[in-house]
Formats: sequence, C-alpha cells, structure tokens
Amino acid sequence: CLFAGQLPTWLQGILLRNGPGMHTIGDTTYNHWFDGLALLHSFTFKNGEVYYRSKYLRSDTYNCNVEANRIVVSEFGTMAYPDPCKNIFAKAFSYLSHTIPEFTDNCLINIMKTGDDFYATSETNFIRKIDPQTLETFEKIDYSKYTAVNMATSHPHYDSAGNILNMGTSIVDKGKTKYILFKIPSSVPEKEKKKSCFNHAEVVCSIPSRSLLHPSYYHSFGMTENYIIFVEQPFRLDIVKMATAYMRGVNWASCLSYHKEDKTWFHFVDRKTKKEISTKFYTDAMVLFHHINAYEEDGHIVFDLIAYTDNSLYEMFYLKNLNKYLVENNKLSSSPTTKRFVVPLQHDKDAEVGSNLVTLPSTATAVKEKDGNIYCQPEILCEGIELPRINYDYNGKSYKYVFATKVQWNPVPAEIVKLNTQTKETLQWGEDHCWPSEPVFVPSPDAKEEDDGVILSCVVMTDPKKAPFLLVLDAKTFKELGRAIVNVEMHVDLHGMFIPQKDLKTEAE
Repeated sequence: CLFAGQLPTWLQGILLRNGPGMHTIGDTTYNHWFDGLALLHSFTFKNGEVYYRSKYLRSDTYNCNVEANRIVVSEFGTMAYPDPCKNIFAKAFSYLSHTIPEFTDNCLINIMKTGDDFYATSETNFIRKIDPQTLETFEKIDYSKYTAVNMATSHPHYDSAGNILNMGTSIVDKGKTKYILFKIPSSVPEKEKKKSCFNHAEVVCSIPSRSLLHPSYYHSFGMTENYIIFVEQPFRLDIVKMATAYMRGVNWASCLSYHKEDKTWFHFVDRKTKKEISTKFYTDAMVLFHHINAYEEDGHIVFDLIAYTDNSLYEMFYLKNLNKYLVENNKLSSSPTTKRFVVPLQHDKDAEVGSNLVTLPSTATAVKEKDGNIYCQPEILCEGIELPRINYDYNGKSYKYVFATKVQWNPVPAEIVKLNTQTKETLQWGEDHCWPSEPVFVPSPDAKEEDDGVILSCVVMTDPKKAPFLLVLDAKTFKELGRAIVNVEMHVDLHGMFIPQKDLKTEAE
C-alpha cells in the first residue's frame, strides 16, 4: 500500500478483519447482508511498510456454492434448497429427526485466537482455522463435538492466561434448553501435544433458559475479574419454528422474535465457585448485541452495553431494506444507546422494599421489589455509537475509554468516536464519503495510560473515484497519523483483531 503520513516504528504485526464479501453466486443472491460469503482481509505492518491482502474463506459452504454456481447452503437470512451437496431425502429426514438443523461453516463475523492459532468465527457451532499471514483456510472445528452447544458467540473473552471463555446455547435435550459457559485452554499439557486445545474444553457453568422452547438470542457477554455477566433478553429464538423452517421454506431469521412486554434478566456467574448468584436482577425489555466492558467496585458490578428498544437493526440489513435506507436516507426506528448498569451484588438483605440499593455515585438505580427481585435502571453514557472496542488490557477492570463507530440513525457508520465514560466527552474523526469500520485499539509497547497507542480502521469510500484506505489515528488526540491507500476494491467488514509480530508463527515453526 502507498502510505501517506508517519507510522509509529513499533507498529509491527497484522490487522486481520472478517466480514461478508460475496452476496451473489451465479444468478442467486442472498437476502441478508450478514449472509454473504466470508471475505478475510489483512494489513501487514512491517518495517514502516504496509501490505494489503484479501481472500475468501474457503469454507465447505463456499466450495459447495461455487461448485453449484448458486446458493445451495442455507444462511441465517436465506434458506437454500434443494442442496445438491446432499441427497434431498437424507436432508429432509435429518431435519425431522433433529431439533437443530445442520448449520453453515461460513464463518464471517470475527477472528479468534486459540493458543498460537487463529480461527474465523460466526454464531454457529463451526469455526475455521486460518493462516493470518497467507489467509489460507484450514480445518473445520465443530464445537458440538467438544461441548454440548449448538450455537456459540463470535465474541469470546480471554483471561489473563490466554484461555478462551465463550458462551453457547445447548438445545440437545428437548425441553432442557440451557446457556453454557465453556473454557478452551490456551495450551495443552506436553504429553498430549497430539490433541488440540478443543479436546480440553470444559463446561464452566450452565444457566437454564427461562423459556425452554424460546431461548434468548445473544451476540456477546460480559466479564469482570470474578464474574461472568450474561444478559437474557426477550429477543428470542423459536426452536420448534427453527426445526421446521426448511420444511416450511422460510429462513431461520424469521424464527427470531422480540417480546417487548417481557423483562430482560441479568445472570451473574461466580468464576471461582462456577455458580450463579441467586438474587434475581432485571431491567426493561431491550435488544442487545454488544457488551463494551464490565468491572467491580465496592460490592457492585458495573457493566456497559449498547442497547436498542426493538429489533429493527437486524431487519434493516436485509439487502432490499439496506438499499432503500441508502437511497432514501431512511432512519432506524431505534437508535443505539450506550447504557451503564450498576448492580449491587453485595447489598443489605434487610433493605426496605422500594429503596435504591446503589451506593456508588451514578444515576443508575437498583430498586428492591416485594418479591425480592431487583429492578435496575441504567445511566445513559452516550447515544448513537456501535461496534465498540476498548483497550483489552483493561477488560474486566475499571476503565475510561470506548472507541466505536458513530451510526446515529443510519445503519452505515460515518465517523469514529472516542468516548470518555467518566466525563461523557467525545472526540471524533470523520470525512465526507467515508465509511469507517470498527476501530481497533493497539497499545504502544511502553504505554503508561489507557489510551497510549493507535486506532486502526478500514475506510471504504462512497465516492467511486476515491480509493479505500486504512486509517491510523493517535488514540489519545484522535489526530490522523496517516493512511495506507489500497488500490483495489475493499469490502465493508464486521470485526477483527490486531496480531502483534510476536504472536505470529515464523515459517520455521
């Protein structure tokens, strides 16, 4: 890439990104933007130079579709059939005999690090190993072979030892639907080197679903030093509908529904005892995709997330709706709101009914009710931001800064924002015709403060005469340090990570 500006000399490694890249195969087109075939792309920083590369994830889904020259593998928003990759009768029979259909391995949402390896992930039970340097695709891992989950999030957490903590939904036993928190170790004992980290996956805890046939949809979860935070929202999956979707000729997304009259329940799992806190905390109905961060303070858990008042965000990314939004400049019916909940885990059990149990300085409240449940109301930190990132060294700890894209009422981000959660002040970067992606924070090696480092964001241009670029900002001041111009078409992506040079295997390894 042609780099204009000044790169910090310490910035060495790869920014690896993932997202939907191909929406039309032959004369068939996906219904939903989140269904497109996964396209990986990367920016490699080496001795002051920047190199760009992109490659489709060679999933079984990709191979089947390309071979048939049409969409033959179903995605969340697009049901495809009959599938020439399989005998249609065998397929139909398997649908009748299993509650959960066979999912796609089109891993298009995020990148996950497991030990020294990297995987492309989505929200099904499949992940694909990839080479971050060449973007080649390797083996497919099926979570359900190692732990009883049918779906898992693409936003795992990493503990201080590099182990992965993730959550998945288990629908194996009919009528015993539960959410499972599982751990994948970052390394395996020397004598078991032939086995993978996944062979050593263990269930940390399981939380029964409040509704056995309608488990909550979730995209991420929260973590503090001692607790896991799981939000069970009234945006739910209908298992019976899902099992029969193929027969009825409808997509799986139509099996999701939002119940705005219901409550949103908070679950807190003690990471040491592996047990859930018995007190029941809840808030009003909301739809949540991204947790930002969480920490403990004075007997309270403070956690920040981005919430909506309805499920219009998913609806909006149907391609027919997306095109309409872009042409007519339509607006979301629900803007994303950054909310801070303050939950008094250690409170006076004899407190009066109706009293606010929060003792930290915050406008967030937690009110005790007659039945012993505690009703939580948040403090509003900010409106109109999405795709939040933090300095991950501060994950689970008291922190100040959120880096995000500004979306306001439109689905497509126009600016990058730095939010100070303590003062609620923001810094912004934006330019005409620019669509920036999720901003990734990379700390400088000698960082003294939380925002010592740079922000990296891939910027796609709406002006066809202008080339896309990778933007590099000083994370403290939000001033531009430079941009790497890419002379090929670049796609709008979803999530990714920066991999420092030291975490990349050398050719000898």
